[in-house]
Amino acid sequence: RRRATRVTAALFGHVVKRGRLRLARWTVAGGALCDVDLDLRKAQIHRQRTSVAIFVGLGNVDVYLPENVNVTVTGLAIGGHRREWGEDVERPGAPQIAVRAISLFGTVDVWRVPADMPGDYGKVTRQLQGRDRQLPP
Repeated sequence: RRRATRVTAALFGHVVKRGRLRLARWTVAGGALCDVDLDLRKAQIHRQRTSVAIFVGLGNVDVYLPENVNVTVTGLAIGGHRREWGEDVERPGAPQIAVRAISLFGTVDVWRVPADMPGDYGKVTRQLQGRDRQLPP
């Protein structure tokens, strides 16, 4: 049995965490002067509610989530960005993931990715950005 993914961090580097990760009650991701890709699209979610805490300074953290979970994004961005991409639809009975982000001159992007969207991270992000531009105001 896999151990739960608890901490993903980088300092002056780039970290990619993906695959059949096991999510328990909480997970922390972040770092400084870094780039972190936390891909939870194939994660095993064993609880109805889980939270992902993100702390970043002068860096970038991207969280990729499957579109079939309920996601709430909260937090604080000082001199940086906190953005959500993809369709935000309430799904009764689906697992709840609370993303709590704190960034200091950093960027936190949360990507809700449809299951049928192929491609690497660059292609997925361009497709989701294009969809958001087409949405009515």
